[in-house]
Amino acid sequence: MDITSRLLRVYQLDRQLAGLQTRLRAAERFLEEQTRQLKALDAKRGAIVLQTKQIAASVANQENDIRSTEERLEHFREQMNNARTNKEYKGFLTEVNLLKADKSKVEEEALAQMSKSDELKAQLAQLDAQWAEREKMRSLAEADCATRRAEISDRLEQLTGERAAAASDVPAEILAQYDRLFELRDEDAMAPVEITDRKRHEYNCGACMMSLPMETSISLLSGKLTTCSNCQCILFLPKEAAEAITPGNKR
Repeated sequence: MDITSRLLRVYQLDRQLAGLQTRLRAAERFLEEQTRQLKALDAKRGAIVLQTKQIAASVANQENDIRSTEERLEHFREQMNNARTNKEYKGFLTEVNLLKADKSKVEEEALAQMSKSDELKAQLAQLDAQWAEREKMRSLAEADCATRRAEISDRLEQLTGERAAAASDVPAEILAQYDRLFELRDEDAMAPVEITDRKRHEYNCGACMMSLPMETSISLLSGKLTTCSNCQCILFLPKEAAEAITPGNKR
């Protein structure tokens, strides 16, 4: 078996491994996205809960202010009732009116705060519903990942072993060259030579579709490692193409 054929075996196994891992990675990415969205909902919920607590504390302070104002109002009313002069009465009345205005303002603020709190509680309810739905999706995604891992684990182990055995038959420097190409180009690391016109000896690279000189096929038939001069992928001859261009073959 020539070097290209041995390398082609490695490439075919890498494609199978990549196919298995791609399906698993798709499931893992979906799980990661569901987890990310759950964390985003948690962060949003946490911010609203904090805001709700701050509003509750503010309303509690306002209620204390209202109670304190009511006590002061009651005190001034008693003083008004016991006023000895009209001037004294009017002075107490002015204080009462100022306190009433302050109380009214605080009550309005408290009502606005409570209204805001109700809005936030409604938002929390919506977020809780969204979180529950997203958690269902995350659980399903997690189960799907586990199922896919279980489905491919044996096949993945088998292919990994076969790949290691096939790679051991390829010289280290050539394997390193191929590994770099596969990491960069994936399925375009190797490409078949395509015959466009046998009689005219016209061939194309199966990766970039650029024409190849006739010397390319001769090099491949002789067993030499050959790359496309345009895209630098490693070329190989499919069985039918090799038979078609082999000297003496009448097909």
